[in-house]
Amino acid sequence: METARTANRLRLLSYNLDGLDPEDLMTRAEGACNVLLHENPEVIFLQEVVTDSLPIIRARCMPDYDIFLGLEGKRRGPRSYFTATLVRKDCSLVERANILPFPTSNMSRTLLEVQCQIKSVPVTLLNSHLESIKQCSGERRNQLSQAFARMRSADKTRVVLFGGDLNLRDSELTDFSAVPANVVDIWEYTGKKPQTEFTWNLRSNDNRQFDSPIQPQFRFDRIYMRNSDPPLLNPVNFELKGIWRLESCERFPSDHWGILCHFDILSPGSVNCCT
Repeated sequence: METARTANRLRLLSYNLDGLDPEDLMTRAEGACNVLLHENPEVIFLQEVVTDSLPIIRARCMPDYDIFLGLEGKRRGPRSYFTATLVRKDCSLVERANILPFPTSNMSRTLLEVQCQIKSVPVTLLNSHLESIKQCSGERRNQLSQAFARMRSADKTRVVLFGGDLNLRDSELTDFSAVPANVVDIWEYTGKKPQTEFTWNLRSNDNRQFDSPIQPQFRFDRIYMRNSDPPLLNPVNFELKGIWRLESCERFPSDHWGILCHFDILSPGSVNCCT
């Protein structure tokens, strides 16, 4: 139910579901859906949805959300994994959706674009799972630059929200893959809270562990925004979700934390906003 506080707010939750880990997959998928439905955001970006988890997501979420998949047709098979963007039906009007391939990806990665109106705000949603592993930095930076170019070229009357599991290291945000001047990183813009920095944090999430005395932690999951002209959204909060163990299996829903971004909806001409 909408309250006075949430009526003028848009929320986006992005979550890598770790569908490539077969252990407790169905239980974890159910747990992730519980997180999504409890938060009830207007927009959901999912990564690593797999053939086995997709029916659970459809069954739990489709009554309330339109679902668009980032990998379809001949490329989809028993071992494929893909992105999904969900838009809540009661407050949105979807205009179109399309899949923009990254031509040189070795992992079938794509940019899933959905154009819609959410609470009368024109929004372009760009959901992606950029090339994985440290050795693929060059390809990941190529994909990032293509996504930023898509943000820059979008109609100026639309807000553009891009993100997902971007597998980024801060050192990769340079030269041709640098963040454009009119694009903001939501975690940074909302105060860089240290307790919400690391979204793939094996020091606090033991779903996956390496044979090492010190487990890695990275800020792989990110959301970027290019505001409209005039500005229609202002980022106000950034939270981590999915941080509680599931009683059924004593594991977390994913080896990633979900990220929940809050945006205030502005009237044209507001001054307290990012541009």
